Amino acid sequence: MENLLKDFELQAKNPSEEALRRWRSAVKIVRNRRRRFRMVADLAKRSEARNKILRIQGQLEVALAVQKAAFSFIEADLHAGNEVASDLPEEVSQAGFEIDADELESMVYRKDSAVLQRFSGIEGIARCLSMSLDKGISAVERPPISIRQKIYGTNQYNENPGKSFLVFLLEALQDTTLIILMLCAVASMVLGVVIEGWPNGIYEGFGIILCIFLVVMVTATTDYEQFLQFRDLAKEKKKISVVVSRDGCKREVSIYDLVVGDVVHLYPGNQVPADGIFISGHSLLIDESCLTGESDPVKICSRNPFLLSGAKVQDGLGKMLVTSVGMRTSWGRLMESLSEWGDNETPLQVKLNGIAAIIGKIVLVFCVLMFVVLAARFLVEKALQNELLEWSYSDLLTLFNYIAISVTVFVAAVPEGLPVSVTLSLAFASRKLMNERALVRHLFACEIMGSVNCICTDKTGTLTTNQMTVDKVWICDEVIESQDALRSAVSEGILQILMQSISLNSASQVVEGKDGRTIFLGSPTDSALLEFGKLLGIDFSHHHLESQKVKVEPFNSVKKKMSVLVDLPASGLRALTKGAPEIILLMCDKIIKCNGEAVPLSEVQRKIVMNIIDTFSTEALRTLCLAFKDVTDTSEEDKIPEDGYTLLAVIGIKDPVRPGVKNAVRTCLAAGITVRMVTGDNINTATAIAKECGILTDDGLVIEGPDFRCKSQEEMKELIPKIQVLARSSPRDKHILVTKLREMSGEVVAVTGDGMNDATALRDADIGLAMGITGTEVAKENADVIIMDDNFTTIVNLVKWGRVVYLNIQKFVQFQLTVNASALTLNFLSACISGSTPFTAFQLLWISMIMDILGALALATEPPTDKLLQRPPFGRGMNFVTASMWKNIIAQSIYQVAFLLVLKFHGRRILNLQGPDAGSVLNTFIFNSFVLCQVFNEINCRDVEKLNVFHGMFNSWLFVTVIFSEVAFQVVIVEYLGFMANTVPLSWKLWLFSILIGSISMVVAVGIKCTNLVMHSETVKYHDDYDALPTGP
Repeated sequence: MENLLKDFELQAKNPSEEALRRWRSAVKIVRNRRRRFRMVADLAKRSEARNKILRIQGQLEVALAVQKAAFSFIEADLHAGNEVASDLPEEVSQAGFEIDADELESMVYRKDSAVLQRFSGIEGIARCLSMSLDKGISAVERPPISIRQKIYGTNQYNENPGKSFLVFLLEALQDTTLIILMLCAVASMVLGVVIEGWPNGIYEGFGIILCIFLVVMVTATTDYEQFLQFRDLAKEKKKISVVVSRDGCKREVSIYDLVVGDVVHLYPGNQVPADGIFISGHSLLIDESCLTGESDPVKICSRNPFLLSGAKVQDGLGKMLVTSVGMRTSWGRLMESLSEWGDNETPLQVKLNGIAAIIGKIVLVFCVLMFVVLAARFLVEKALQNELLEWSYSDLLTLFNYIAISVTVFVAAVPEGLPVSVTLSLAFASRKLMNERALVRHLFACEIMGSVNCICTDKTGTLTTNQMTVDKVWICDEVIESQDALRSAVSEGILQILMQSISLNSASQVVEGKDGRTIFLGSPTDSALLEFGKLLGIDFSHHHLESQKVKVEPFNSVKKKMSVLVDLPASGLRALTKGAPEIILLMCDKIIKCNGEAVPLSEVQRKIVMNIIDTFSTEALRTLCLAFKDVTDTSEEDKIPEDGYTLLAVIGIKDPVRPGVKNAVRTCLAAGITVRMVTGDNINTATAIAKECGILTDDGLVIEGPDFRCKSQEEMKELIPKIQVLARSSPRDKHILVTKLREMSGEVVAVTGDGMNDATALRDADIGLAMGITGTEVAKENADVIIMDDNFTTIVNLVKWGRVVYLNIQKFVQFQLTVNASALTLNFLSACISGSTPFTAFQLLWISMIMDILGALALATEPPTDKLLQRPPFGRGMNFVTASMWKNIIAQSIYQVAFLLVLKFHGRRILNLQGPDAGSVLNTFIFNSFVLCQVFNEINCRDVEKLNVFHGMFNSWLFVTVIFSEVAFQVVIVEYLGFMANTVPLSWKLWLFSILIGSISMVVAVGIKCTNLVMHSETVKYHDDYDALPTGP
């Protein structure tokens, strides 16, 4: 089978356009193209969207060129005395605004500095928008937010309207085979009325139409439920929070609640949420490549103040004034195009499309042959009776019935539900994972997580709680563990410098909550220092009011430090820096003493500091150093010094390990998954945390990033399988580790990330996992799954769901292929031997519904169990239809066909049936037995390998509901719908015999599984005595 599916091989991430087109062209025979390809990207629309995006990018490039040319004319334009146009729409002026949405949009989109200057710069725009650049808009003063939204719009872009249930109903009716069946049914009713009269003549045709209606309703309902689940998932993906200033207070609001006039605070890794103008900031670098196609970052400052929605903050800090939102932004117009882009199909969807296509071709040949055989026998019989030229309405009805039966066998035997079952299972898993705090951005992640055998995880916030507190401080040659001891141990001057370093050199914000409590917004490390400063008695507002920040260099994972240059009223310019000890110590040549004197930092003293850092690290404390330098050279007042600092203190910050992480790591190891910790902390802290979590074993290797990246290819090949902890690592080191694990070891790698620089590792790993709380928008955008609670235990749940998705689809494939094979073989052989088929069109449609829709609902939506984490992961490239599955399919099909053919030709004698209705009873019994075989086989398929298929069955309410529904409907069809289904009521003995025949399929399954156990008894056993799934032929 795998050799026949070469055209249906697809990479999970970033598949080529050629591969996407190849498998589409290979799918020729499709019953319902609209339904089959609903969850598949429309390549034609994607091409149109790509061209539209290129046009928008071209327009932005032109605007950028115009802006550059305009700089030289701004001054002359101002001197010419141009005035601001006063022709405002009445509703704008009545609302209290002095500029309309079109002018704001045009100014920022074209980056027109001349227009900005005519409005007297950013201050003039703020005045026109009735807001304060310091305090933002007011939620209580006029004009209210609702008026702003009415005048300037909401921050939402146009999306395709959702489909109604009626649309899904119409799409389900576009099944070619069902249309043919409906035509045959109408012809059957017309001919039936002519032959048998009203109403007896319409029953059979009406029964077919009723069954088609039932199939269409169930199909449409299932598809509509999937659509609603994916719509909810899409809404979750778009939830982004931004920090704004309103009423003088900073607060987080949804990106959808952003309005023109808002003051937005921008941090590294943020996405610019709307078009706007730069207010203030430090070293703000913006990546506009997604908008303009230009890869070079753009420096935003007062001379180049325009910010475009959708751009990414690469570095620095800033504040912006929102001028345009929603569809008035360039990003809004791009997103309107991207909404038609469509997600790529998953590898399993493509593979099962391939299986359905191959089987469809085979079934079509057999169905045509079956019709030819039936028609030929009929014509031969007429010829033998010399009636070849004499045709009656009943003869025409017979031919229409042959067409209907052939088409219905095609319906029942083509596994149209295979690709749909993948979508159903993925939708079910994604919705459940959302409840378990994992947001799936790309559906293929649910599949691939079942194959993951390596997780590269961050430490902070994932393995630890991210609730940091300052535990110890080393200052003036003394380790201090409390605020009171610190105040008494150091002089007032040193305490003031420490307070300045904590309050001024910080990216976190101090705000007052609604309940009056102080809240710290920002990184946990900065927040821990501010919390410590608060306990020291720091007056944050006083420090910020009496000093002025001249320049800021925000922390990033490459520099591993944050620095700020401040102008203090008493001491002039002072540079403050903090960061990784090995970085800060290299910048220091002095150290502060208890008397406040700065003395040279000797080698002996440097070793003492390193010993203190090592001591803190072995206690699992995160260490950082604080240093300062008074700048006397005023010629360099716009540059932060890189050396000559005085070491002030070493801070030890405690970040406890999350409860349950150790058990989660142990579960991963038992599941055949290697956990590797990648952290920026020093080697001692990393080692201590890794041991506490159970990641580091006796034979594991701990290595630092700088050493790792310098290794040769051969050395890496030898070291990488042993690495369990990568300390002092940069995002580049993480990316190297991920790519080498995939290339050299062939591992399926999941990697976590939260920073902007983690984007490449997240993008190039098999599965990228972004943190929902601490993760930047750039990291989330490049991830496949967002871990909403930043918890490692959630990743383990994700693995469990990934495995159950894979297994559930395997179960359904085994079940459906069994029904396909047995239904096709039974009908074809019966037609060839006897000239008739054992099932009517109505009966075959019911069998098709059991096989296609109800089977998918039952088997593709079973929840996971903890037992799934006691077996090895699925291998990369493993055959989807395994040898065990083939054996079950073949054995069950042989049993069902052989037994029912015997009943077909010798059933009257075996069952001792006599009387005029013996034929009807026999046909009903065969139909009943076949359906019950499928019901019992459905239970068999709950576990491909294990003998006990009833384990946990009643935990899946959907499975139990479907099974009972199938049995209940079967009873109704047999006992009460005989006039439509061509059945007659059966005696209780025949019902028991049918149940016995169906239950024997479970005995057959046990025999096959026991054979597998014997054949694989010498294979390697895993920890739970679970055999690896055998590969297919």
